[in-house]
Amino acid sequence: MKILRTLIDNLLEAEIVEIRIGLYWAAVVAKVGRDYRCGLASMLHEEHTETATAPAVPEELFEVMSGRELAAKVFSTEPLLRSVGMAAINAMVKWDPASWKERNVEDLIAEIGHGKRVAVVGRFPFLPRLRQRVGELYVIEQNPQPMEYPAEEAARILSQVDVAAITSMTFINQTLESLLEACRPETQLILVGPSTPLCADLFQFGIDYLSGAVVENQEAVLRGISEGATFRQLHQFGIRLVTLQK
Repeated sequence: MKILRTLIDNLLEAEIVEIRIGLYWAAVVAKVGRDYRCGLASMLHEEHTETATAPAVPEELFEVMSGRELAAKVFSTEPLLRSVGMAAINAMVKWDPASWKERNVEDLIAEIGHGKRVAVVGRFPFLPRLRQRVGELYVIEQNPQPMEYPAEEAARILSQVDVAAITSMTFINQTLESLLEACRPETQLILVGPSTPLCADLFQFGIDYLSGAVVENQEAVLRGISEGATFRQLHQFGIRLVTLQK
């Protein structure tokens, strides 16, 4: 948990304005100084049963919390709360927009992975194209499909590759640190996805690139989250994809 604790310890002071929970995404709007910032995180879901007694939305979310209190929910045993906590972190991290570059993450991985062994933790839509652009591609997934490897193979594969692109969903399912520990010191590391904190504090942990998302049209994106929009749809509603390099 060291990485998440470092992020929380360095969060900006903020007032929580809104929490939005959708089918695929959680969003938290925080007032940081005069700015209203919207952080995103992927939703984790527990298996639903007809006899489940736990509320769909834990009652503690209805309480008034400080920004740091809400961010600390990323350590909860409740998957929904971990997603909300991660979204709160992304709304309040220290960031420097001047250092962002609008760079397609597929092109980034292809460029630094040309002729090399590349591992991608998580299933992304660009993977069929990427396979033709790098030396060797290993895709690691919790529920593997053909040409993918199960999570149990992650440590072995990551110890052998030159480039590793890891979904930031691993912040929420609490597997990121073990995945980073499996990588060699010389491996180029990329965190990928809307859950990625665009915060330079992460570079001290050996990460080289942060490829994430910035919400520019909050009203449209929040409405889309409530209506169950996929990320591709949210992107069209008003999200900018950016990359921060070490």
